[in-house]
Amino acid sequence: MNTASLARDLAAIVGAESVITDPVALATYDCDAYTIEKAMPTVVVLPQNTEQVAAIMRYAHQQAIPVIPRGAGTGLSGGALAVNGGIVVVTSRMNRILWVDVRNRRLRAQAGAVNLHLSRAVAHANLHFAPDPSSQGACTLGGNIAENSGGPHTLKYGVTVNHITAIQGVLPDGEVVELGGDEDEPYGYDLVGLVVGSEGTLLFVTEATVRLTPNPQSVRTMLAVFETLEDASQTVSDIIAAGIIPAALELMDALTLQAVESAFQYGFPLDAEAVLLIELDGLEAELPAEEAEVLALCERNRAREVRRAQTPQERARLWNARKKAIGALGRLAPSCVTQDGVIPRSKLPQVLREASQIARKYGLPLANVFHAGDGNLHPVLLFDDSDPDQVARVVEAGDEILALCLREGGSLTGEHGIGVEKCAMMRQMFSQADLETMKRIKAVFNPQDRLNPEKLFPDTRYCYESKRRLRQRAASI
Repeated sequence: MNTASLARDLAAIVGAESVITDPVALATYDCDAYTIEKAMPTVVVLPQNTEQVAAIMRYAHQQAIPVIPRGAGTGLSGGALAVNGGIVVVTSRMNRILWVDVRNRRLRAQAGAVNLHLSRAVAHANLHFAPDPSSQGACTLGGNIAENSGGPHTLKYGVTVNHITAIQGVLPDGEVVELGGDEDEPYGYDLVGLVVGSEGTLLFVTEATVRLTPNPQSVRTMLAVFETLEDASQTVSDIIAAGIIPAALELMDALTLQAVESAFQYGFPLDAEAVLLIELDGLEAELPAEEAEVLALCERNRAREVRRAQTPQERARLWNARKKAIGALGRLAPSCVTQDGVIPRSKLPQVLREASQIARKYGLPLANVFHAGDGNLHPVLLFDDSDPDQVARVVEAGDEILALCLREGGSLTGEHGIGVEKCAMMRQMFSQADLETMKRIKAVFNPQDRLNPEKLFPDTRYCYESKRRLRQRAASI
């Protein structure tokens, strides 16, 4: 089917103003936030509700056309790429909060609702939606569900799967299904838990019911300054070993501090090798003792100073610096790629040191800004994506860093997903039997692999071709 006919048929479902075929406009949707790979969709459609998504899915099923769900495009693993062309269905107009039940701490929203808007909608009731990715000012609920997103405060409060009680979605043949309910604990098979983190390969999420969390009574936010990464990362392990679970425990290294200070002029120390952003929350009566113990642990690990936010404005500035840190790194290089490996906390000093050695081997700057409390690393490789040589080196270095995480007992991803960027490494983490079991589960929902195809699994054609192209570049170095 030619593009004109496809666009005409889709316009009959959503209206001509909600169908994009212009090549320049389509280029907006050929990648996500920091993905090296790019792929142009055949057409982009912007529905407004579940009924329109279901009609699009029925039509695509009849025509055997792939459908790719997409939220705000803030993904970091290529999960929303139209790798074989097809219909990219963007949820940005499905952004309504449908109802709020303060008494039962529930909220229902469409998949395109922005993460931060959920918390703003219930701020008057002293509640919030706990998962808080750094992109929460833009990322959407559907994308959070697809990737099982985390964020700084999920150290204490848990990732997205811990805060979703119900999902409405559309199967590849257009059937609308409702999974889960409003209750605290699921009964029978946990199909909501199965869908969260499935990267849009099981069904197209259109609405969800989320669990709301009470705001803490009191908060302490501190910035601890260290001369070495080793001292900062040892402090992380010591805090957790002491039985203290901070609301957040984030690490930024010297290169990140340089970029953040250049962007915001917050007075961060540029001669330090690392800082820890430590946040404690809970009952006011309990926090002074916890704070004193954390300060003692920082001192024991040779913290040069510990600054405490004295006002809500100072706390907001610290969190603004952390959540916009990767964006600030754009001051240091035209492009960056953020990896997402997870390791045991006790391995932080060793893995950070070895990751730096890998980056030096490939001649690439490496910045670290990550969720130290749960060992979720975000090593950021800086490069120029217009230089094929640098692109090839970034791919090789990123794979080596992820392989290092696996060797140390970790995983390929904590919150960014596998997508197309990491699919070739899945065999290093899972056995063939594991992978075949996952495929059988996917086939129950998505038997023709037309919903977000060529993702997750290492034997997909695109995954193989992508790595072959990039390794050919590396071989020519």
